[in-house]
Amino acid sequence: MAERAGPGARLKARPERALPVTGADGSDLRIDLSGTGLGGAWVGLTWRDPGSGGIARALLSALSENGESVALAEEPLGEDAFTWTGRLPPDVVALRLTALSRTDPFVLRDLVIRRRGRIGIVARAGCRQPGLTVQAVGWRLLGLKVRARGLIARALAHRSETGYAAWIARFDRLSKAERARIRAEIAGWAEAPTISVLMPVHNPDPRVLEAAIRSVRGQFYPAWELCIADDASTDPRIPKLIARHAAQEPRIRTLRRPENGHIARATNDALSLAGGSFAAFLDHDDLLSENALYEVARALRADPDLELIYSDEDKVDARGRRFEPHFKSGYDRELLWAQNYVNHLCVVRTRTLRRLGGLRPGFEGSQDHDLLLRLTEGLDESRVRHIPKVLYHWRAAAGSGTFSDRALARAEEARLRALAEVAERRGARAERGPEGFNRLVRPLPEPAPLVSVVIPTRDRAELLAVVLDGLFARTHYPALEVIVVDNGSTEPATQDLFTRYAGEPRLRILPAPGPFNFSDLSNRGAAAARGAILLFLNNDIEVLEPGWLTELASIASEPEIGAVGAKLLYPDGTIQHGGIVLGIGGIAGHSHLGLPGGTPGYFARMVLSQEVSAVTGACLAMRAEVFAQVGGFDAADLAVAFNDVDLCLRVRAAGYRIVWTPHARLVHHESKSRGAEDTPEKRARFEAESRVMRERWEPVLRADPYYNPNLSRAAAHYRL
Repeated sequence: MAERAGPGARLKARPERALPVTGADGSDLRIDLSGTGLGGAWVGLTWRDPGSGGIARALLSALSENGESVALAEEPLGEDAFTWTGRLPPDVVALRLTALSRTDPFVLRDLVIRRRGRIGIVARAGCRQPGLTVQAVGWRLLGLKVRARGLIARALAHRSETGYAAWIARFDRLSKAERARIRAEIAGWAEAPTISVLMPVHNPDPRVLEAAIRSVRGQFYPAWELCIADDASTDPRIPKLIARHAAQEPRIRTLRRPENGHIARATNDALSLAGGSFAAFLDHDDLLSENALYEVARALRADPDLELIYSDEDKVDARGRRFEPHFKSGYDRELLWAQNYVNHLCVVRTRTLRRLGGLRPGFEGSQDHDLLLRLTEGLDESRVRHIPKVLYHWRAAAGSGTFSDRALARAEEARLRALAEVAERRGARAERGPEGFNRLVRPLPEPAPLVSVVIPTRDRAELLAVVLDGLFARTHYPALEVIVVDNGSTEPATQDLFTRYAGEPRLRILPAPGPFNFSDLSNRGAAAARGAILLFLNNDIEVLEPGWLTELASIASEPEIGAVGAKLLYPDGTIQHGGIVLGIGGIAGHSHLGLPGGTPGYFARMVLSQEVSAVTGACLAMRAEVFAQVGGFDAADLAVAFNDVDLCLRVRAAGYRIVWTPHARLVHHESKSRGAEDTPEKRARFEAESRVMRERWEPVLRADPYYNPNLSRAAAHYRL
């Protein structure tokens, strides 16, 4: 979904020579570098993607003569500009841009390639990672060029984290040129959906109501109407203010309720005024960004079948200072059951909203969450779109009269009732979860499915004894078998442990001598398993709570779930695994790694069940039929590293969801049995397996649907 570079695009290696650009099917652009002499050169690339807002919509890669592709990780500069600095492959023949989204096309403008001298490269690297740069210079002086280049490349790739104010200044300020571009784009639209903004009003501070109305009137996108329902405000200034704006602006439609009916009834009355095909919700004291409705309309033009669109949001105080941004996940029904992470800005197809009866009185405080649960029940995820831009500013100033701040306990009770209705139809139940959010508890099928626990191991009896004791003595699950895949253990302590459990009918020892290959060992264990559910478990796992396996098995039993992972802690109580985020460190990394185990995490993500792109193979449950369908672990190319990520990505590609749950907690003594990746052989194997993942999944790795593209890829700590 690319647009070819149009007139005025500067595709240059040198100021005097343009480079050929080709695009076969609209999804790729190829820039020919033949004859440029740039192979092996240190260069700086810059380009623009108008309309991107600093979020990459294309993957830039260098193509070599032998067909190999190396991704070049861009750095956003702001103002729709991107850059990359590094050494091109010696046999590079072209650059390629590949669309990361089918619905959000990229536009290539002003691609410039400049050679960079050694001094400039070292200086740039030194500013980013002084320690690595000093090491690189030292190795270069010793004549070890390859090692020095690798260190310089790592230093250049370093991205420092930034504060929110700096992020706003760099990525959330529209220049005069960008404003002109947006207006020109809108003017060129033959058809534009009308968006009705629904605003229930009751006694706000007139100043904040004035600002809220002006934020709608100031929209770039003109096809809107503002539907205001005054819920019997007692402040005489409010109806006068509303009437003044309605007299000035014909797109404002108003009514006044004769009595106060609270937010659900007031919103529904605003909905009765709506003539647009989509309805957006705006509280009477909040603000829309000036490009909010343009971004919504743009998404609708790209996909007219959408039912629900939502954006990122932040808060604004009485001085206008923006803070506490919420950079959200893509559509995640598991997380939505627990909390209304969708929140603001929220746009729904008007006829769907009316079919559902609008907001329900009696759910005040969680009326939006109740609506979303009813709306998304049975809704295909392709009809939901997340816009990863801050389009809504939620006022957090005292005296604003925000409906949702009035009764926290009542809001929690209403939220739980809303989920209870959904849960009942699924044969599940709703419980109050951590931080006052919801928890959906699924029932186990009857009879409980047999779970086959597959544990690859080689010696380290002191570790294996802990996990076996945890499974047999401290796990409350009625149908369990354990298959220990023994990869050539020789220590007497291991044989003693096997002898001790010789009378345990639920345990089988499966001999599997030979070189360590986690994928192959796991596949062998799965082939020998009798259970409907497979649980792949490391030999250095420690059980903490008796109900952990019931939680995993109940989720894994659902037909749409492909795999389930648990919350794993280090022995010191910090988080080892909170789900896997793609693109972290280049391939993938663990969410909230190293943070205290009791911390709620980013907007309570570490205490709520949620969908993720992958979970660790250290504790991974899935139905045997799904494992067989996707072909198991890749024993040929991913013997040790990333085999779990690869498996999960194939599971997702087959149409299944993957869930991480904090309600199954275990301790993971990571690397205790295998040791660190600190030998030349292990490092070489790791690099080879990294290449396999990049070649197989690079576009997917760069666009994790459950991790916001505005957040840092250096670590999955949900920081900018």
